[in-house]
Amino acid sequence: MKTALVTGATDGIGLETARGLLALGWRVLVHGRHEARATAAVAALTQPGGTAVPVWADLASLAEVQTLADRVNRDEPQLDVLINNAGVYTRQRTESADGFELTFAVNYLAHVLLTQRLLPLLTRAPGARVVNVSSGTHESARLDLADLQMDRDWDAYRAYSNSKLANVLFSNALAARHEPSMLASNALHPGVIATKLLRVGFGAGGAPLATGAQTSLHVATSPALYGVTGRYFSDCRQRAASRRAQDAEFAEALWQKTAALLGGH
Repeated sequence: MKTALVTGATDGIGLETARGLLALGWRVLVHGRHEARATAAVAALTQPGGTAVPVWADLASLAEVQTLADRVNRDEPQLDVLINNAGVYTRQRTESADGFELTFAVNYLAHVLLTQRLLPLLTRAPGARVVNVSSGTHESARLDLADLQMDRDWDAYRAYSNSKLANVLFSNALAARHEPSMLASNALHPGVIATKLLRVGFGAGGAPLATGAQTSLHVATSPALYGVTGRYFSDCRQRAASRRAQDAEFAEALWQKTAALLGGH
């Protein structure tokens, strides 16, 4: 039985992604912000075939992210897929428990740390995959490496789009560091989906949640994508990410800046 960890899996696209993996007979670590939410999601997901297991951490706390990674490393003999799905959209500038701008901290930093902590476990499974859920909004990002926390001129949409560009850049930099047959790292746009984030952040509706999970499931499980890495997907097809997202030098510069920010974690 293959195992996947899906962050932000208690509602929205993450919940539907977990449901899809369970239908394929996978063991799914269903991540929620708190134990109660993760446990409730698992109860709602229980079905024949796969196995759902609750895991939890507040991604606004790097200490909790480390605890989550430690638990997975301790309890799971293998991890075939990590789906970095969780995301927030904030209406005002807020800081995480570690003093980072919250959108950047949750959507990006937490997933970088979680991925890095789980790499030893992932690379034990041949053909393991990291799936980074980005957004088409990454195309309008204006990510400033000298002001990653947006201390100057913070804007809700820009903070979100910047975090989604950072997701693609991290995905590509991770791909460049691993043999594709051992670890594939890809990013994706799930579509304009009727999620809580879309309603809160953009005041809009969208396609059904199950539609939003399709590309994540495709990138995570399709046999045709074995060894495919460093790519960007939308509507279950490979697409071109923005020019900035494909800038390898910029991706490496962000990787180094991120390493410095996470240096004590």
